[in-house]
Amino acid sequence: MTRTFDQPPSADEMTAIAEAALALIPPSLLRHVQGLAILVEEFPEAEVLEELEIDDWFGLLGLYQGVALDQRSVSHTPDDLNRIYLYRRPLLDAWASGEDSLEDLIANTLIHEIGHHFGLSDDDMDRLESE
Repeated sequence: MTRTFDQPPSADEMTAIAEAALALIPPSLLRHVQGLAILVEEFPEAEVLEELEIDDWFGLLGLYQGVALDQRSVSHTPDDLNRIYLYRRPLLDAWASGEDSLEDLIANTLIHEIGHHFGLSDDDMDRLESE
């Protein structure tokens, strides 16, 4: 079955979807993500893809940028915001070619990036998902 779509959601609409997903996080965990900026960009920057050794512009759905909680000291003074980038066009492409709703795809990407904020690696998260 071919999926058909109206106008794709704007960056602002995707931000609203991410914020709604964030609001569903249990309060005991949510307090640890206060001040974490969520930004929606069209694509990752070329330097990010190069650093991560990703050749496909559509190969990265999201990115955590900051100092993970497990890497902070008691005297940690942030010199920049902790951020989660959600990449609009790769997310839309994954949504159009997959079975998940856009809301689920954004929520899963957001949770994955929050996992990095908590200091989990991709391997850690893969292991937790399989358990």
